[in-house]
Amino acid sequence: MTRTMNAQRKVLHALLDEHGLTYAAEAGIRLKDTPQPLYRTLVLATLLSTRIRASVGVATARALYDAGLRDPRRMADATWQQRVDALGEGGYRRYDERTATQLGDGARLLLDDCGGDLRRLRERADGDAGALRASLRRTPGLGPTGTEIFLREVQDVWPEFAPYLDNKTLQGAERLGLPKDPAALVRLAGDTPHAELAAALVRAALDRHVAEDCLERAA
Repeated sequence: MTRTMNAQRKVLHALLDEHGLTYAAEAGIRLKDTPQPLYRTLVLATLLSTRIRASVGVATARALYDAGLRDPRRMADATWQQRVDALGEGGYRRYDERTATQLGDGARLLLDDCGGDLRRLRERADGDAGALRASLRRTPGLGPTGTEIFLREVQDVWPEFAPYLDNKTLQGAERLGLPKDPAALVRLAGDTPHAELAAALVRAALDRHVAEDCLERAA
């Protein structure tokens, strides 16, 4: 039993050492409980919720920031073509026209609903993850997948929702031969931030080569 736990811990730490960067951090977002980084993370989650490579979603989130589209007001005030151009700059070309519309509509919705400050949605949810998911799903283009991505990424700054290890993270755990119980995964991860744990497990779920490499290095 002890050897099994030790082996699992080696596998998990091999994963975290190589793949424990959150998607927000990869996109250059210093995530904290303030409006702009929370909004940028919501945009990133929207981009990642479509069938594109995560690297393209991350690059596009950076491109939107570089184009000045870093908060709901600037996103809403930008022209549709400006949004299309920024999306194209990041390589997000397959869905650029539709997503440009969704980002504009979503920004206006946020401004109308919560003054562009996602912390108000957190306050309304009052610790209820289901209520928060329902509010977030009103965002055009986000959907269930994007909602899960957002909650995985923000769980360390909104700790009442942590640990947030959804089905996708547990798929990664299964592929690595790790427990499919969130509490057990948190114990194995020690003091690793929950969002980093979730991001690493998602990468293992999305790419079998990630899992195979970690298992080989931990052997």
